[in-house]
Amino acid sequence: WGALGVIWGCPAATVYIRQSRYTKEFVDKNDTFTISFYDKKYRDALNICGTVSGRDCDKISKANLTPYFTDGSVAFEEAEMIMVCKKIYEDFMPKENFIDKDADGKWYSNKDYHTMYIGKIEKVLIKC
Repeated sequence: WGALGVIWGCPAATVYIRQSRYTKEFVDKNDTFTISFYDKKYRDALNICGTVSGRDCDKISKANLTPYFTDGSVAFEEAEMIMVCKKIYEDFMPKENFIDKDADGKWYSNKDYHTMYIGKIEKVLIKC
């Protein structure tokens, strides 16, 4: 889940990561994170990344992706575009703050709420 926009006068990306996700540990430990965009031929690889935890197996190998390290973070060489973002804000999203009370039952049946991160887009890498 995420969005692109402008905040505090700079281009920004907002991402939402559940407490249980292994990815959250990496985002919390680092000052930067990446957002990647892929050609539709990578749909199967992305489905693996979205359904298998890196805690349980080497999902990157399973998805046949190649790590690409940049600016203190990691992305994948197969991406068509990579945005490198510097964290500028984070906030836990508790159910008490939901204005739409139906969202809790619809999206959080297991009570695994998101943390919202806003990153200033510092670099955009485009595959030629």
